[in-house]
Amino acid sequence: MSGSTDPRTVALVLAAGAGTRLGRSPKAFVDLGGEPLFLHSLRTIAACGEIEGLVLLVPESHQDAAADTIRSLRSAPPLLDVRVGGATRRESVQLGLRAVPDGTRVVVCHDAARPFATPELFHRVIEGLSSADGAVPVVTSPDTVKRVRDGLVVETLPRDELRLAQTPQAFSAAVLRRVHGHPGSSRSEATDDAMLLEAAGFRVAAVPGEPGNFKITAEEDLLRARLLLGERVRSKA
Repeated sequence: MSGSTDPRTVALVLAAGAGTRLGRSPKAFVDLGGEPLFLHSLRTIAACGEIEGLVLLVPESHQDAAADTIRSLRSAPPLLDVRVGGATRRESVQLGLRAVPDGTRVVVCHDAARPFATPELFHRVIEGLSSADGAVPVVTSPDTVKRVRDGLVVETLPRDELRLAQTPQAFSAAVLRRVHGHPGSSRSEATDDAMLLEAAGFRVAAVPGEPGNFKITAEEDLLRARLLLGERVRSKA
């Protein structure tokens, strides 16, 4: 599909993770505030206003249910597709890119396991593309970071140069397609798409992230998310 009606900016929401460390599967469908975890990100994307299309990557067992849930939302970007994700994050992005129209200029990749990203954060990463091929939100590390090998510290890394990466991450659609189509993109150690751009020599801008934009990985993260959501509900009451 290509043409003037193609969405300029498309979000790939990655919700196919197995949730092994959380002990609940699939992770993006666990309950948070009475609804599936992934819906929190979709509402934020809708509130952003700059994203014109949505592709959701989910486990095969939840594909139809996810599509029905999204269509029932009163406010959401147009749903381009709900696709079965891959065994790895990289594979899910590659599969999602197949549903992105040729005329799309910007692709935003977001982990459904980060339910507290704000619309402003989506805006910042998209804006970051004005001077780079990709844009990643980062926060400072509160702790000293050690490089450890075989149980021994071999190096202390300078904390003033270290940042922790988050999602959403925004990319030139053409560049993202290019790095995912490159043979080097099959490397399993690429834990986010920005790594592929970095390895290929493209520019990746760092924009201010959000401390509250944490990723739900383990049970204590889910508990923290539920407590935070409960506090927000009480504050609005």
